[in-house]
Amino acid sequence: MTDTISVPTTASEQPEPQSIRDTVSKRRLALIITGLLLGMLLSALDQTVVGTAMPRVIADLGGANLSWVYTAYLLASTVGVPIYGKLSDIYGRRIFFMLGMVVFLIGSALSGTSDNMTQLIIYRAIQGLGAGALMPIAQAIIGDIFPPVERGKWQGLFVAVFGLATIVGPLLGGAITDHWGWRWVFYVNMPVGFFALLVTGLTLPNLVVRRQHTIDYLGSIALVLWSVPLLLALSLGGNQYDWNSWQIIGLFAVAAVMLLVFVVIELRAREAIINPRLMKNSIFSVSMIAMFLLSAGMFGAILYLPYFVQDVQGQSATNSGVVLTPMMLGFMFSSLVGGQLLSRTGRYKLLALFGFAVGAVGMFLLSRMNVNTSNGELIRNMVVTGLGIGVIMSLFTIVVQNAFPLRQIGEVTATLTFFRSMGGTIGLAVLGSVLVNGFTNNLQARIPGPLKPYVSAKQLSNFGQAQSSGSSGGGSSTTAHLQQLLAHFGPQGQLLYQQLMMAVRTSLSDAISNVFAIGACMMVAAFIATLFLREIPLRKSHKTADTANGQQQAGDRGADDQESATLAGGAIIG
Repeated sequence: MTDTISVPTTASEQPEPQSIRDTVSKRRLALIITGLLLGMLLSALDQTVVGTAMPRVIADLGGANLSWVYTAYLLASTVGVPIYGKLSDIYGRRIFFMLGMVVFLIGSALSGTSDNMTQLIIYRAIQGLGAGALMPIAQAIIGDIFPPVERGKWQGLFVAVFGLATIVGPLLGGAITDHWGWRWVFYVNMPVGFFALLVTGLTLPNLVVRRQHTIDYLGSIALVLWSVPLLLALSLGGNQYDWNSWQIIGLFAVAAVMLLVFVVIELRAREAIINPRLMKNSIFSVSMIAMFLLSAGMFGAILYLPYFVQDVQGQSATNSGVVLTPMMLGFMFSSLVGGQLLSRTGRYKLLALFGFAVGAVGMFLLSRMNVNTSNGELIRNMVVTGLGIGVIMSLFTIVVQNAFPLRQIGEVTATLTFFRSMGGTIGLAVLGSVLVNGFTNNLQARIPGPLKPYVSAKQLSNFGQAQSSGSSGGGSSTTAHLQQLLAHFGPQGQLLYQQLMMAVRTSLSDAISNVFAIGACMMVAAFIATLFLREIPLRKSHKTADTANGQQQAGDRGADDQESATLAGGAIIG
């Protein structure tokens, strides 16, 4: 059942695209979809499950380099996405989807054996390297199986898996950590992963058109050399180092220089990893901008809502998954309904505008919340935001796949995913800085008068970082200092403590509101960008795109260089 169908071809002979669905039975097709869903669920669950176990990991291994546990995974997965996507266009999806799952499982097994934080960081990077293949290749395989007009309902289902993982993951992670220990948070991936690997390996065919090709080694190296310093600067800036420190400025400088080198290399490459000429297609460029803004703004809602509930409203929540349940339920509902509407109508621009408009309204409502916001208002605001975001999460993947021929699906899907990940990382850094600075400034203005002479701005900054990131670090020493200070005030200390806590809650509420307001602005900006999105009919088959859909070939390589276009774009069928 692991058949490979290959068709020899020359540069001047372009084969007719063929769908996986045309070569397999319905039963086998169902098993393929099941394997893909399990693979994506594995990757999505890992992030939320691991987050819940981190306090126990810190207690066991020490938390000096806690941020690197997340940073290493992010770096490896983000950088690997475009490379996997391009290679899957050249050699076929099956080999790289399975390779990514194997690497992910190896990283999971090793992470569970970690004896110190350094080992865990290295093993998490291995996990991330595997995870970088799972989502973009799974989306590309859906594109191989179904024509654009049918992809909406399936992509919506895959996006709903992400929402489900956000709800279930923390609950599962907490239960596993409490009953079996944190190491089983990683070991539990093994049976699910092996089953997904078995199903995929036995059912997914490798439909490849054999052709001449070149590997863009220089482009791959340059991609790593500009994206890794950029991601490091964004992850470490404002946390381990000040934004104006020589370390962060140096990382940004290296990233800028290597980005220029990367662009020059890719413009000359025959088969570029990330082809700058894709931007000449207006559908791709608008989609990229929209997804970048969506991802940057979305993190504000997903990451900082739990802090609002727990630190501003003072509610106890077992974990962030419980807090985010209303938003994720709206997210899952709209992704499924939006996918069905897309498949039935074939119209994507109106759906995209609707999603951004509703998402912007939801973010605006979130930005209006304060310490007096009721639970009903909070749930309403989260549901509205989730309804908007869910519609558009998978939509633009289908849009760009529809604008390019089947042989480039892996490339364009992975490139879009890469820029979406970069948008999330940049947005997280910007919103995090806004939150910390806003909280520190607000608290400094509101701190009770008798305490002001004894608390420095640096201590408040450390305290602000602790409150806004959930870490203990420098914030714990400031908290201890405040507790000692309040004890010297005698009976008045209790009153000052209550005033201080109210100042903390109000200051954090205002800072989080600013984050949501910026997220709303990003949604509005994405809405404006989408107004320029050109709508073309969704293809009803995998046949070669017509002139309207396939005009990017002229912008990609030049209409007078069809042979080069064939070599560069690839001739992968499945």
